[in-house]
Amino acid sequence: METKELLKQVRQIEIKTKGLVNHVFSGEYHSIFKGRGMEFSEVREYQVGDDIRSIDWNVTARFGHPYIKVFEEERELTVMLIIDLSGSLNFGTVNKTKQQIAAELSAILAFSALKNNDKVGLILFTDKIEKFVPPRKGRKHVLRIIREVLSFEAEGKETNIDMALQFFNNSIKKRSIAFLLSDFIDEGYEKILRIVSKKHDLIGLVLSDRREKEIPKIGLIKITDSETGKDRWLDTSNRKVYESIKKMNKENDLKRKNIFLSSRLDNIEIETDKDYVKPLVQFFKMRGKRL
Repeated sequence: METKELLKQVRQIEIKTKGLVNHVFSGEYHSIFKGRGMEFSEVREYQVGDDIRSIDWNVTARFGHPYIKVFEEERELTVMLIIDLSGSLNFGTVNKTKQQIAAELSAILAFSALKNNDKVGLILFTDKIEKFVPPRKGRKHVLRIIREVLSFEAEGKETNIDMALQFFNNSIKKRSIAFLLSDFIDEGYEKILRIVSKKHDLIGLVLSDRREKEIPKIGLIKITDSETGKDRWLDTSNRKVYESIKKMNKENDLKRKNIFLSSRLDNIEIETDKDYVKPLVQFFKMRGKRL
């Protein structure tokens, strides 16, 4: 992608997603993602109605009348975007690929964090760690993250979620909010998912395209696996072949959902041909009800 075109796309994403953040997501983000606790702010004179458990007895003894300790929420958080850039993320049969959708979702999450004065970091991965951007604040930093997700050309083609989560868990020591954006076409990540979910607030965003689940009945077609590069021919007009593909996709979906359920992982299903605002709003409302 040429620099001029890339900057144009980044600007378009910024305009679109900042509007959504300002009018839809920022309040919900602030309410459901809490700070790490309460920190001491100041001491002031006791007022009627104050909790007597907050009285600072040392200061009270010094001045001869009651003073209380005032605490404020330690608001600053770290948000990590862990994004799968394997070959299957280049797939998209409507207007956008899964990678383009991932860039827009990253923008919404990053601008929500920015509006609440939180840090944002980025991990791009395939079957290896492609890029690590340490958490920082600021609009320029968020725009850099959008550019990286939108235009980064990964060296790897396959997916290794286990490796990506291990890298994240070792790199980010303090508890953070982590969004894992992937189509989850992978195996063997159940154990690390449970480990990371205990230490961090991990949320999965499942990116999918309808043609991955519903292949049209158009006869003999050549399918290329975007991660392995292998070709295979399928007769989509053959009922047994069609039903076999449909069954396999359902089994894969069920397996992934069971993994999420056993790991107690919150997740959001995002489809490339549908508006992602509705499932995001539903997620925020669901999390809000649990508080």
